[in-house]
Amino acid sequence: MKKTIVLLAGYPATGKSYLCNKILEKLPDFLIVSQDDMKEKLFDQYGFDNMEEKKIEELNGFKDLRIVDNFYQTSSFFPMPTTEIGTLSESGQTNLGSYSLCFPYYIAGKDYYAMVLCCRNSSNTAKNILRTGKCSINFITDKRKYFKEAVRLGYPGETTEEKMKDCIFTLVDGKRARENPNEQFPKIIQEAFQVFECTWVKELDGAENDVVKEEYLPPYHQFNGITSQFGAHFILKIDHILMKPKYYNAIINGVNANVFPSVPVDYGYRDNKNFWYTRFKRPISEPIPASKGISLDTVKYAASRLDPDVKFTDEACAKLVKVPRVFLNTVLKGCVAWAKENNVTLITEKEMEIIQDKRNKEKK
Repeated sequence: MKKTIVLLAGYPATGKSYLCNKILEKLPDFLIVSQDDMKEKLFDQYGFDNMEEKKIEELNGFKDLRIVDNFYQTSSFFPMPTTEIGTLSESGQTNLGSYSLCFPYYIAGKDYYAMVLCCRNSSNTAKNILRTGKCSINFITDKRKYFKEAVRLGYPGETTEEKMKDCIFTLVDGKRARENPNEQFPKIIQEAFQVFECTWVKELDGAENDVVKEEYLPPYHQFNGITSQFGAHFILKIDHILMKPKYYNAIINGVNANVFPSVPVDYGYRDNKNFWYTRFKRPISEPIPASKGISLDTVKYAASRLDPDVKFTDEACAKLVKVPRVFLNTVLKGCVAWAKENNVTLITEKEMEIIQDKRNKEKK
């Protein structure tokens, strides 16, 4: 009987497993022979001289798992967000790419806030950011049809025109496009519950000279731009956070269990078959233990030593007893700075309310 072997080879994350599964859909009699699966099975079977050695590896109920490429989904269970990154193609059309390795980077202490995106340097997304420096991070809800579309949009190899032809998401202008009508920006997804409009900070890590290439040779950057033969990281300055009114109001006025968006949790591509995610469930709140608060005397002591020209009443200090001790001085310094800007020498409960109201207005 004549037999056929199909060999699939290629760089990491280029769609080998996806193509393999597509072949199996059409030709189910084929058998997958995976090098990684064989290594795992043989290591478990022959990696120990005796059972005592194996028991050592299972010390305290854990087993030492081999760390391989794409470890966040091949060697662990790592919960991730589900986002669509909008970028501009060479033709000016908005390209959507599905990404979960997108996380907060600069959260405080800088003159701007930033996200970091990890992606293949050969992807449409990476090429477009290298060319234009602009993107939108669109956070989608957990509807099944949205996740199915995210899986489709994440498939590598298609052009922008091919993948966007039947896209189910509605693309509209963001705030940056309205602020700069003579300049092009990636559109945003109307169905998203929030969107970060961003600009790549290419000056970090000396990445300003990175350009689109067919192949990237060393040396590579450490954390921004082209960071490996196949990878790229982009530090993305957040220009605007756009949010649907329901969730905007919750951020400004305070949250309860009914006002959280339905955020999906992505667990990545597994077993060479499927992408996995979990749907949103009702959130649970847990108050800070009373014992973790700070006493009024502690607040009064810290406030009295901060600035000789600005004093705090006991009622004002009482407003700060729930502030974690590690942040107390930072909060008090902010209050003093406000007092000096407004020629206030005594901060009472009324001034504390004004300061709190100022923070709420800054959010808006």
